Amino acid sequence: MRKLVIYNSLSRTREEFVPLSPPHVGLYVCGPTVYGDPHLGHARPAITFDLLFRYLKHLGYKVRYVRNITDVGHLENDADSGNDKIAKKARLEQIEPMEVVQYYTNRYHEAMNRLNVLPPSIEPHASGHIIEQISMVEKIIEAGYAYESNGSVYFDVEKYDKNHNYGKLSGRKTEDLLSNTRELEGQHEKRKPFDFAIWKKADTSHIMHWPSQWSEGFPGWHLECSAMSAKYLGERFDIHGGGMDLLFPHHECEIAQSVAATGHETVKYWMHNNMITVNGQKMGKSLGNFINLEDFFSGANELLTSAYSPMTVRFFILQAHYRSTLDFSNEALQAAEKGLKRLMAGVRTLAKISPGKKTSFEPDKIINPAFEAMDDDLNSPIAIACLFDGVRIINSLSDNKESINEEDLLRFRSFYQTLVFDILGLMDEDIQENTQAAGKLVDLVLSIRNDAKSKKDFATSDKIRDELKALGIVIKDGKDGVAWDWE
Repeated sequence: MRKLVIYNSLSRTREEFVPLSPPHVGLYVCGPTVYGDPHLGHARPAITFDLLFRYLKHLGYKVRYVRNITDVGHLENDADSGNDKIAKKARLEQIEPMEVVQYYTNRYHEAMNRLNVLPPSIEPHASGHIIEQISMVEKIIEAGYAYESNGSVYFDVEKYDKNHNYGKLSGRKTEDLLSNTRELEGQHEKRKPFDFAIWKKADTSHIMHWPSQWSEGFPGWHLECSAMSAKYLGERFDIHGGGMDLLFPHHECEIAQSVAATGHETVKYWMHNNMITVNGQKMGKSLGNFINLEDFFSGANELLTSAYSPMTVRFFILQAHYRSTLDFSNEALQAAEKGLKRLMAGVRTLAKISPGKKTSFEPDKIINPAFEAMDDDLNSPIAIACLFDGVRIINSLSDNKESINEEDLLRFRSFYQTLVFDILGLMDEDIQENTQAAGKLVDLVLSIRNDAKSKKDFATSDKIRDELKALGIVIKDGKDGVAWDWE
C-alpha cells in the first residue's frame, strides 16, 4: 500500500497517515447548518473531504465517513447568546423547525448530488442525539471541568487549561481570550467570559428545547460533534475535518470537551480546508458577494456572467490545493470550464485510440507523478497538471505522432478512469447530456410504436422493437405500459 502524507492541523506538521485500526478508518466531518440554501462555502469542504473519502477507499481502506447535520443549538456569536437560526426562520415562516431542517437538508443533498459528492456512511442529526449530549455533559461535570449556573452548564476553560492545553489546535492562549472576549447577554452566569455553554437553559421564546436535570434547554453547538463522533466512531478515531472557519472556537472546544469527558485525546489527525474569497474579499452576505450553488447552476446572480455546470464548479475547487485560499472570479470559472472540456475531450479521444505494436513514450512519467501528488497531502492541482500532460500525448496518439501498445493503452485508460472519475469525482457532462437526449429519442420512437400497435400495425411495431434491440435497447411490454433499458 502506498504511503499517504497529510497535514495535521493539531501538530502543524505533515505526517504519514497510519490508521488506528487498519484497514478501517474513522472519518468525521462537520456538516452543514441547515437554515439556508447551500452556497459555495458549503461546496469546498464537501468536495475536499469527498476527495479524501474517495482516495482513502482507492488506497484500500474501509472508511466509515460520518458527516453531521446541525439542526439545533447553533446560535449567533459563541453559541451562548442570540437566536437559534433554524428556530428564527421557523417562527418567521410559521412552520415547525424540523420543516425548515428537512427542506434545507433536501436542498443540500440535491446540490451535493449534482456536484457528485458521495453520501457519507452515516449522517446523524444533532437533534436526534440529545441523550448522548446530555450524557457527555454529565461526564464533563463529573470530571470537574464544567459547572451549572442558573440552569445552564458552562465549560470551565481555565481549569481545563491548567491540566491540559486549551488552545493547542488554534495556538490561542487563555489570557488572550480574556482580553478579546466581548460582553454578551448571559455572561454574568459564567465564572470567566471565555467559558462556553455545553447546555443552555431555554427562555420562553426558544421553541427548540428538551428536558434535563439542569433545566428545560438545549445543547451548546460545540457539543454535538463530540457526542456524535464518539457514538459512531468511538472514543478514539482517525480523522476529524472541517473548514478553517471552524478551527476556533468550534474544534478547539470539541477537543476540550472530548478530553474532559474521556480523559484522553480522541482524534489522531485534524484536517482543515481553507476559505473561499470572491475577487479577493471574504465571502459573506453582508458584503453582497454571497453566491448560492443554485445561482452558479442557473447563472441567476449579478456577480455571474453566465451559468456554470456543477462539474465546472467541482473542477474549479479541485484545481486549488485544499489548504490554500481559493479566489472565485468569473475569469477563474471560465478558465476552469475550458480546462474541464479539454480534459474530457482527451478522455473521449483516448477511448477511440487503437493500439500499435510499440509504445513511443513512457506512461509511468504521467501516471506515477499523478499518484505521488495525491499521496502528498491530496495535491489535486499537481495531479490535474499530470492529466493535462497526458492529454497532450493522447492528442499526439490521435494524430499518429506517438504510438502505444495494447498493454500500455489499457493501463493508460485505467489511469484516466481511476483518477478522473473515481478519485477526483468528475463526470463527463457532455456524455450525460447525450445520454439524456438519446433517452428522449427512444421515448419518441416508442410513442410511434404505440401508435402503430393501437392501429394493429404489428409489422411496424415489431420492426421498431427489433431495430432498437439491434442498437442495444431492450423493450419490455407489460400491463402498466412499455418499459425500456440499455442491454
